Amino acid sequence: MATLAKTAFEIDPFDVSRSELYRDDTWREPFARLRAEAPVHYVPDSEFGPYWSVSSYKPIVEVESLPDLYSSETGGITIANFEVDDPNAVKMPMFIARDRPVHTAQRRTVSPAFTPSEMTRMSADIRRRTAEVLDTLPWGEEFDWVDTVSIELTTGMLAILFDFPWEDRRKLTFWSDWAGDIEIIKNPELRQQRLGHMFECGSYFRRLWNERVNQPPRPDLISMMVHSDAMREMDDHEFIGNLILLIVGGNDTTRNTMSGLAYGLEKYPDQRAKLEGDPGLIGNAVSEIIRWQTPLAHMRRTATADTELMGQRIRAGDKLAMWYISGNRDESVFGDNADDLQLDRPNARRHLAFGHGIHRCVGARLAELQIGILLEEMAKRRMRVNVTGAPERVAACFVHGYRKLPVEISRY
Repeated sequence: MATLAKTAFEIDPFDVSRSELYRDDTWREPFARLRAEAPVHYVPDSEFGPYWSVSSYKPIVEVESLPDLYSSETGGITIANFEVDDPNAVKMPMFIARDRPVHTAQRRTVSPAFTPSEMTRMSADIRRRTAEVLDTLPWGEEFDWVDTVSIELTTGMLAILFDFPWEDRRKLTFWSDWAGDIEIIKNPELRQQRLGHMFECGSYFRRLWNERVNQPPRPDLISMMVHSDAMREMDDHEFIGNLILLIVGGNDTTRNTMSGLAYGLEKYPDQRAKLEGDPGLIGNAVSEIIRWQTPLAHMRRTATADTELMGQRIRAGDKLAMWYISGNRDESVFGDNADDLQLDRPNARRHLAFGHGIHRCVGARLAELQIGILLEEMAKRRMRVNVTGAPERVAACFVHGYRKLPVEISRY
């Protein structure tokens, strides 16, 4: 079994689940060592219990490609054991955390919302809303890019996907933040608050569900669930679970990539100049920005049988964390400059930020469309985002993102 030595005070420097690594943006060095020395590494003790770190590209793809051997359903999709460790926990199944055949049927229900034809249908509205948000921004004055742009654009998109009451759309952001914060598992009081907010979310959506049961099918996600054989009979807990999946998947990922876009272009001014000089780079830049940011740092699987992964013996029941954030920095795939933002990177689309295999993000096309349109509309206005202070980052090893990012905009 591969192990790496601990430092003083029994803090394992290769326990990459520690929240401060992401709060302080110091995660690159331990992952670089893991990829070099122990790409499949056992952590016997962490605040989330023992787990295997899978930190390089090839074994992540191997795990993702064997969904019957590495289960999403047995222990969930995050390193936090919300349901496993607490006998009183309320289970809220979601299709990303289900195995075949349930996963296949439920995913098939919502996938029509994300087809190429739907992307074409929605693109004009996405562009209109993006233009409206950008046209309200104050030039030459400091503001928070996360709240004013990233959250507003992604929350509006979610509201449209659900046909959710527009005046209440910020509830979606609020529920998403509570649902995606795995650090809450460490605090029983916060766990209870989280549960209350999730039931509030479920109650609100159940009202929308009941309104649409007797209405003709429509192209919003709730109507698709209502009128599908695979999802119409969900109980309340599974209903909430799938809502949480769609809300977090549609909010946190795109939102944090939009924030990473602003921060990354500031951090790499040569790349910003390249993009400003050639808007034709936008298509590839979208993939590279998603790779560089990696808005969800990991997904978790649980071994269903004894097996071997890159020479390491995995036991049935072992937890594996697939660190997308590290696989997207794998030098053997993306080169020695994998830590850098390179907007014309030739293989940027090989990134793992959307996952791989049967659980690959169902909304990947929509995320790419929103980010691409944001870059196009910024280019039309010759808008440059200048970061004016240090970002406040999410202190967690699941959602890899930003709480605040102070900026000013100028013209180039």
